[in-house]
Amino acid sequence: MSFPLLTATAVLPALGAVATAAVPAARREAAKWLALLVSLGTLALAVVVAVRFDPGGARFQLTESYDWIPAFGVRYELGVDGIGVALTLLTAVLIPFIVLAGWHDADPLETQTKRWRPTQGFFALILMVEAMVILSFEATDVFLFYIFFEAMLIPMYFLIGGFGDRAHQGGEEAAATQRSYAAVKFLLYNLAGGLIMLAAVIGLYVAAGSFSLPDILAARADGELTMGTNTERLLFLGFFLAFAVKAPLWPLHTWLPNAMGEATAPVAVLITAVVDKVGTFAMLRFCLGLFPEASKWATPVVLVLALISIVYGALLAVGQRDIKRLVAYASISHFGFIILGVFVMTSQGQSGATLYMVNHGISTAALMLVAGFLISRRGSRLIADYGGVQKVAPVLAGTFLIGGLATLSLPGLAPFVSEFLVLVGAFARYPVVGVIATFGIVLAALYTLVLYQRTMTGPVRPEVAKLPDLRVRELAVAAPLIALLIFLGVYPQPLTDLVNPAVRHTMSDVQQHDPEPEVEAAK
Repeated sequence: MSFPLLTATAVLPALGAVATAAVPAARREAAKWLALLVSLGTLALAVVVAVRFDPGGARFQLTESYDWIPAFGVRYELGVDGIGVALTLLTAVLIPFIVLAGWHDADPLETQTKRWRPTQGFFALILMVEAMVILSFEATDVFLFYIFFEAMLIPMYFLIGGFGDRAHQGGEEAAATQRSYAAVKFLLYNLAGGLIMLAAVIGLYVAAGSFSLPDILAARADGELTMGTNTERLLFLGFFLAFAVKAPLWPLHTWLPNAMGEATAPVAVLITAVVDKVGTFAMLRFCLGLFPEASKWATPVVLVLALISIVYGALLAVGQRDIKRLVAYASISHFGFIILGVFVMTSQGQSGATLYMVNHGISTAALMLVAGFLISRRGSRLIADYGGVQKVAPVLAGTFLIGGLATLSLPGLAPFVSEFLVLVGAFARYPVVGVIATFGIVLAALYTLVLYQRTMTGPVRPEVAKLPDLRVRELAVAAPLIALLIFLGVYPQPLTDLVNPAVRHTMSDVQQHDPEPEVEAAK
């Protein structure tokens, strides 16, 4: 029996979470180092998964399958395609930076007497989220996927509600109230979507007789499985609504600005760069794979919602006064691009959407974590409280600028490639959709450059005159992320080679082909 590599990749952070939580209260530093070492070990396993994966081989590889609840047809079934490998790598790459960036975020405050921030619990919860997200990317049993899709809400709830941003202007009591509100809103939105999905998961088993994605795909390809039109559409809606909440897609997005605004910067990155990717990944794997006809039926409406997300998120980002909420609304706009790429039903669009998931994760991590370092120095999230930072902390300002330029998809940085492919895919089938989506790029340039101008340039405000530049630990977070943005912007081929075969399988599932280019005949 071969080594269960996929299981190991998820079990290591889960065991690490238990071990970190068990570290004695007085050994906070030991808990931090343990969490960091576990996250690095998980990254090493994820790299092994990527190395052993053959893009030209079978659709699902490194598979594991064991009986779990035979009476209900539930199996512990894992397997990865190129998209799953790419997102598992993204998760494993980002968690060590999240741990490093949050090194002091859960330390007890010297003036804090009523509430103790348990450092061990903070890092244990981060590792537990990592384990559940990785299992979500690996699960090929729909019921197993559902379990981890929902279970990750529990540690995220405690991370948002129990370890909030210390730069809250209203004092500790007001901050605690806002954290509680954001955490409950996050939980209720996602639980509501999850309960609808549970009904759809049960309905899928009734209609298909199996929870196994590979078995369902094979039965459909062989003509042994057919669903009634109304049945397929209802099941699609049940899955899609849950994924749209997680994604987040307008108008189901309103929990995200609250959650990111009240969470610490590393937890905000965990939300938008890691957890939310499960929603867009699941649209590709489950909505298009399980319900191809319903996906094509819903495409016009989904494209309209994606366009609204792109423009609406960008417009609200332009008007934000809070740095973290600006990044949150920018992320809503970017997720609109990802969903657009998924549902334009072209290989360029879906390849671009997958690359966008990876590149958005890296660029948002770079921008938000550096913004978190800035906020922790000044003690304020308000843009108006800054000015002239580049003169007193040039390295911090420089990394902030590169993260911002990546957010607006500057050529030469990783997100440009993915956004370009999404737009190419959109123009190939829906030119009007491509034109409207392009407007989001203009708005992205506006909110990014205005943010940089108001915080980093101009006269030095007295409150920022003595801000220190990035320290060694902070440079260890920012520098590799910037390097990744540049490398994948200049040389995206390793990622495209990984995801393109999986995209071809998805296009085959929905029986779509790329439109032939229209060439005017020579006169």
